[in-house]
Amino acid sequence: MNETDSIIQTIAVYLIPVLFAISLHEAAHGYVARYFGDPTAANEGRLSLNPLRHIDPFGTVILPLILSLLHLPALGYAKPVPVDYGRLRNPKKQMALVAAAGPAANFLMGLGWMALWVVLTYALSVQQDDFFIEMSKAGIGVNSAMCIFNLIPLPPLDGGRIVTGILPLPLARKYAQIERYGMYVFIGLILMMQFGMLTGFLIGGMHILQSIFHVLLYPLIFLLS
Repeated sequence: MNETDSIIQTIAVYLIPVLFAISLHEAAHGYVARYFGDPTAANEGRLSLNPLRHIDPFGTVILPLILSLLHLPALGYAKPVPVDYGRLRNPKKQMALVAAAGPAANFLMGLGWMALWVVLTYALSVQQDDFFIEMSKAGIGVNSAMCIFNLIPLPPLDGGRIVTGILPLPLARKYAQIERYGMYVFIGLILMMQFGMLTGFLIGGMHILQSIFHVLLYPLIFLLS
């Protein structure tokens, strides 16, 4: 297989998992925000499972592809769902729950992709080099990476907003100021991965997460084996 064919195959395998991993991650923030009183995302039409409403061409498609070709976790981002934390009924507490909704969505999607892999492998005896097996593995990997990456406790990542929601108010205000440097934080984290300074943490976290998937799906594996 030449390099062009390899790139096309990588795009085909990762496209659907990446689109839905990022889109549902963002939609989850909006749904939880609306539940707690902020309709901003709903008013702007962002409470949609349609990936086209959430796609950022570079962050959603190009960046994850580049990272996957560099054998790094296929991280990316979508257009952020707008949340007006001031409209939440309990802004400080509920901002943490709104932030946690994104990684939680990735956790559930990763579990779902692994369930598909289990069914294809154990019930249908599909070969491990089959396209849908590869797509299932991509879905597991992408969602695991997004879940762990977004839980890094630095604003503007979800983990940073969770920490902000937990800290006492004076510390929370100071910690939240990091968010103004969000793009630099993101670029810095990508560079840390490139030079191996963060990769071990991410890979280790992904392995732990996928072990949890295996434990949760063990009854299904046992049933189909």
